[in-house]
Amino acid sequence: MNIKQLLSQRIAAALNACGATDAPPVVNNSKRPECDYQANGVMGAAKRSGRKPQELAAEVIAAAQMDDIAESLEIAGPGFINIRLKADFIASHCAKTNPTVSPVANSQRVVVDYSSPNLAKEMHVGHIRSTIIGDSLSRMLETLGHTVIRQNHVGDWGTQFGMLITHLADVQAKPEHGSDGATADDEFALDDLEGFYRASKQRYDAEPEFAQRAREAVVGLQSGDADARALWQRFIDLSLAHCDALYARLGVKLTRADVQAESAYNDKLEGVVQRLRERNLLEMSEGAACVFLDEFKNKNGDPLPIIVQKTDGGYLYATTDLAAIDYRTHELAADRVLYLVDVRQSLHFKQMFTLARLAGFANQEISLEHLPFGTMLGADGKPFKTRDGGVVKLASLLDAAEAQATKLLDARAERSELSAEERAQVAKAVGIGAVKYADLSKNRTTDYLFDLEQMISFEGDTAPYLQYAHTRITSLFARGDIEASDIASTPILVEAEERDLGLALIRMQEVLEQAVSEGYPHYLCTYLYDLATRYSRFYESCPVLTSEGEMRASRLALCERCEQTLSLGLELLGIETVARM
Repeated sequence: MNIKQLLSQRIAAALNACGATDAPPVVNNSKRPECDYQANGVMGAAKRSGRKPQELAAEVIAAAQMDDIAESLEIAGPGFINIRLKADFIASHCAKTNPTVSPVANSQRVVVDYSSPNLAKEMHVGHIRSTIIGDSLSRMLETLGHTVIRQNHVGDWGTQFGMLITHLADVQAKPEHGSDGATADDEFALDDLEGFYRASKQRYDAEPEFAQRAREAVVGLQSGDADARALWQRFIDLSLAHCDALYARLGVKLTRADVQAESAYNDKLEGVVQRLRERNLLEMSEGAACVFLDEFKNKNGDPLPIIVQKTDGGYLYATTDLAAIDYRTHELAADRVLYLVDVRQSLHFKQMFTLARLAGFANQEISLEHLPFGTMLGADGKPFKTRDGGVVKLASLLDAAEAQATKLLDARAERSELSAEERAQVAKAVGIGAVKYADLSKNRTTDYLFDLEQMISFEGDTAPYLQYAHTRITSLFARGDIEASDIASTPILVEAEERDLGLALIRMQEVLEQAVSEGYPHYLCTYLYDLATRYSRFYESCPVLTSEGEMRASRLALCERCEQTLSLGLELLGIETVARM
């Protein structure tokens, strides 16, 4: 149950009973010890109706039907209403019969566009944020009962593939030309393919004749030339195999079935241009087909062009994105589409969404949302690079994280019962979990500093801290040889630490609903860290295994619900839990 929503409904009903019906109240969590939630909206309603805020607040309290929920309702400040929940109400929502999370009433079909690497090059750190943020939001949406359609809009088209297939054709024709070691009979490993890309790019920049042939190859690809397609497919198969391996290592729920590449829309691109022409939206500018929208202008006040077809007949990202919106609206029947793409593309998506609605590719009902994110920074405060200034490969980043986690666990080895094999398994879970949590726990719109030592620590707001909190509970059950019959169905909240923990436990639903509504996974991270901290205070102040009878069963019930909530929360972040650490 979404407690915040329930309280909002009750306060709204009371406002309605008092004749203040023009605006819904806002109920927020409170960190003040005297209350659990605080309702506002009374002051605005009072102002609009010409009444005194405190007098209206008193009427609302008198009219509120809260006896089954609230221990007290009190006026705070100029017209806020402090709400303190009953301990019995909190306990009942921590009961075994009450699920941690329930499906929402109005579920949707949600397309989540994430990861989207450019193929023919190895995935690097720039892909991690889209990949793990999109994966986490997808998991949360599914848990709340939404139908999620994952779309990995990989870049498998365009100029880079014109360069690659042209260079490969030259290498096959003249094997000695391949100074990178490639021959006509070679199957490229991805590392070789990365070098192959660099070689083709150097030729593209230095040889005008090669560049022209590469551009012509792109047009050939788009027009279905069989030879170009065969060469292109070699690069695609190798690149997707690399992506699959990294997704498996990251624990990301993306498969080949989720790949809806740029090339999938190739047959629709001519139709996109034609539909724009039929709606009189298309203009020719210097030989290119463009759309100019008055909503988007440059610093001189001139409308910015959206180019949908180049002078050579080739299409651009905008054309493909319009085709994708049309597909997601009319074929996938999405209610909502989330685009996990970095902040630098904000203008592009504003233009795409505006044009898509204007041209009928999207209807007015569908919600098109760009969820931008910032950049991972190095110690120098600049985009994260290797020591020699190159782009850090994602596989190398994960290797470093696992190595740091191994180092941390080895330092604890003397007081650990883990075997060497178990430590290796835990190091993988801790290292990769730490990288993911460090990213997800930050507001996605901000840049953040990549610091492995801080990320992989058992102290502070980190994945290892949460993983260890979860392990403490499972080890407690193991030490106590706990059976299900030892655990109460509903806990009894007597001590302040018991009540504080119970209050946190019943907030999981509202946190998830807010996270998916606004597209911010860090809401869940903040919640889980607060929950783990409250459990630590509870564990220190309220003996569990040494308690007896009803109190022991009650505290075990709180521990069980906390374990379930931490386990679910970490799973929704895509972070693995371990039995021992």
